[in-house]
Amino acid sequence: MSYAIPADEPGGVAPAALSLLVHGLLFAMLVFGLHWQSRHPDPVVAELWSELPAVEPAEPKPEVKPPPNPEPRVEQKQPKPDIAIEREKKLAKKKEEPPLKFDNTQRIREQLAQEQQALNRTREKQEALKQFAPPAAPVGDPRYIEKIIARIRPNIIPPADLKGNPEVIFDVVQLPTGEVFSAQLRKSSGNRLYDEAVERAILKSSPLPKPERADQFMRELTLKFRPKE
Repeated sequence: MSYAIPADEPGGVAPAALSLLVHGLLFAMLVFGLHWQSRHPDPVVAELWSELPAVEPAEPKPEVKPPPNPEPRVEQKQPKPDIAIEREKKLAKKKEEPPLKFDNTQRIREQLAQEQQALNRTREKQEALKQFAPPAAPVGDPRYIEKIIARIRPNIIPPADLKGNPEVIFDVVQLPTGEVFSAQLRKSSGNRLYDEAVERAILKSSPLPKPERADQFMRELTLKFRPKE
């Protein structure tokens, strides 16, 4: 024989209790959340000081004295053995001996030989230079110089106020054709007008006369002039 247990009806006590418990939990959580959000922070307390508190000075550290220096030990000199004494005697004897004199004769001979060789080389160089030296300048023929001065003198027109008989000297450079290349005043007569008159006469007399022989030609001439000659 079997019995059937009747099922709880939908409108029973158990569902109502469960629903009431859930609503209570939700209400508690809502109240706790509102209380946590409305909580104010704790106040901060600060103290103000008008003066700083006095600081007590630190206690001085006790002075540590260094330990006393130990007394130096005096080493006793041991007597030198006989071998060291003999060696010192030999060294002292060598110092007392006079230095040996060397014969300087050989050294003097070698020095004289070197000087003689240097002298011979100098003479050889001088002889070689003489062979390649330029030939001596040609000696001017007095008649050739007089012929040139005779060509220039008629072209000199001295100033009217010239006094005395002053001398003027010109260095003249001529070409092989006799044409005057330059006329440079070496010594002034003291009268500028007379110096310029002689310079104009030299340039006007170009070309100058040629010598009788070609070897008597002089490229550089030193010509002297006086107004009364």
